Amino acid sequence: MNNSHPETGHQDFIEFDCPKCNTRLKVASANAGKQAKCPNCEAIVDLSQDNQTDPSDSMPTVPAILNDPQGSSGNQNPTDGLSHENPASVPSSTAATTNPPPGTQVKTGGSWSKPATTSELLKNTPTRQLYQKITMEISKLFVGQEELVQGTLVALFSGGHVLIESVPGLGKTLFVRTLAQTLGCEFGRIQFTADLMPSDVTGAPIFNMKTQEFDFRPGPVFTQLLLADEINRSPAKTHAALLEIMQEKNVTVDGTTHQLEPPFLVMATQNPIESEGTYNLPEAQLDRFMFKLNADYPSEKQEADILQLHGGQSDLDRRLSEDVQQVTDSAEILEITRSNSTVNVDPSLLDYINKIVRKTRSWPAFYMGASPRAGIALMQGARTLAAFQGRDYAVPDDVVEISLPVLRHRVMLTAEAEVEGQNVDQLLRDLIRTVEVPRIKD
Repeated sequence: MNNSHPETGHQDFIEFDCPKCNTRLKVASANAGKQAKCPNCEAIVDLSQDNQTDPSDSMPTVPAILNDPQGSSGNQNPTDGLSHENPASVPSSTAATTNPPPGTQVKTGGSWSKPATTSELLKNTPTRQLYQKITMEISKLFVGQEELVQGTLVALFSGGHVLIESVPGLGKTLFVRTLAQTLGCEFGRIQFTADLMPSDVTGAPIFNMKTQEFDFRPGPVFTQLLLADEINRSPAKTHAALLEIMQEKNVTVDGTTHQLEPPFLVMATQNPIESEGTYNLPEAQLDRFMFKLNADYPSEKQEADILQLHGGQSDLDRRLSEDVQQVTDSAEILEITRSNSTVNVDPSLLDYINKIVRKTRSWPAFYMGASPRAGIALMQGARTLAAFQGRDYAVPDDVVEISLPVLRHRVMLTAEAEVEGQNVDQLLRDLIRTVEVPRIKD
């Protein structure tokens, strides 16, 4: 369809600013009344014909045009494209977990959650403002890895922990240090090795010659943001020292319980390539992690930005203190974490989460399914993600977006699936497609 200027013969365009990232965008006016996805931040914007511009303006065109929220007939099924009989159609947020090139996803079944209006996207809640400030400060020193940044912040503001699987040299330590500076929290790091003892993590009583008594000397776990580097290089007895810490947020030594200062976040890393001298994390340990995040190599442009930003021989400590500003503190983090619990989760969405988790236990390719803790993580993460976007209610998009990080480390493949080389993430995507997506009522 060619919509043209009667005088110039040029195609008319709708010009608008993305309400989330303020990127200047344009679309053909033939798409008026539909929804568009920003190629930069993937915000959903309702299109109107109020503002038009000549196509000579040099601004990016939105490549992802979504259907009319009401559908061309006004009564489209909100779960179109999600049935088992049509596995090729994937919800945009499901596919987004694989980090596709911007603009390649097109929603084909009308709105399958509460329509996101411009006014809702523009709600500058305290949580949304803080999230934007934190990500902006982190980007001053840490380039890319949006899934890692967002997943870590969702876990932090949900009271969870994250397991990061990536090759060395992707800046995980830099990220945690930058995050600690931005949040005003204490940072600690433990390098896990084969000879690391539990007392090296928790601390141990030390005999005081002056008082002739044993005094407890806290270990490196007494911090707020803890980087457990290469956690799979230590044996199970050392991993066990973290079980109580991650779940109860305290340490018990010689019958005395020592509380950790909140907020407390464990970021554990493991190398997916090397297997020499490593130990598999026990299932009880894996289940303590809210998310398992996969960090991959940066894009060509991102790597060039990294070289430009860190290619010099500047003092990193000085840059952290001078370039990165503290935008919050522990009290505000705890307050927003508590306020996120008030984000509404519709009963139909709760049922959707429950069906996804329970279906992992009967999926043919899975030997072991997800625990009830996975459902709790999905609900808490969806609430926090909705709050980051300025909404006081969660939608199926929020659940689908975090489903893979929540579930990928909580399921085990059958021997046949492992021999066939099947991918856990792809199996989970197939599973999610078979669960009917609810329509969230106003």
